[in-house]
Amino acid sequence: MSPRKADPHTRAHIVDTAGRLLTDEGPQALSTRRIAQEAGSSTMAVYTYFDGIGGLVHAMVREGFSRLQEHLTRVEGTDDPVSDLALLGRAFRHNASHNEHLYAVMFGGCSLAGFSVSEEDRQHGRYTLRNVTECVQRCMAAGRFHHGDPELVSHRLWCAVHGLTTLDLGSYLIPPYDADRCFEDQLVSLMVGCGDLPGPAGVSVADSATRLTALTAAGA
Repeated sequence: MSPRKADPHTRAHIVDTAGRLLTDEGPQALSTRRIAQEAGSSTMAVYTYFDGIGGLVHAMVREGFSRLQEHLTRVEGTDDPVSDLALLGRAFRHNASHNEHLYAVMFGGCSLAGFSVSEEDRQHGRYTLRNVTECVQRCMAAGRFHHGDPELVSHRLWCAVHGLTTLDLGSYLIPPYDADRCFEDQLVSLMVGCGDLPGPAGVSVADSATRLTALTAAGA
């Protein structure tokens, strides 16, 4: 008799359940019994799909970045690369707000009861940055950005947007300097800092906001 095939829906459900337990209650909630109870599955499922809690922690990191990659790759290139780049920033933030239970573990921000994010996990996460680097190259080629090291610029943008996103998820940003207001200002400032003019940068950032609506309606 051939072994039963793994159900991807069950696997994803266990990952989401573990992520929410970690976010809501901390690492002490990550026991096979508790996860199985909350997920409506058996404790054996945690071992079948992940080979235990350690494997599940790594799966949460990988799943979080896979979802981020899916959001970023939905951004299609246009003849306005600055709008495309701003939309990548919006997609990053949108993914974080819809997968908040995985965001902290993705970036090693949670104590994981002895289980740490591996270098292989981090490399999996760094791979998503290539979407930004390619778009920065297009901005430079179009004369909108100063010529330079596109990977360095990508890291600058990543650091900035990740920082705002972390403050947003932690509810540190409140009116009148709430996350939305700060994010819109940040996007324009980042584009100008990379070499774009304030007027065109503002137009492109505004255009990216309109495009996000269509992107999310399509299932991003």
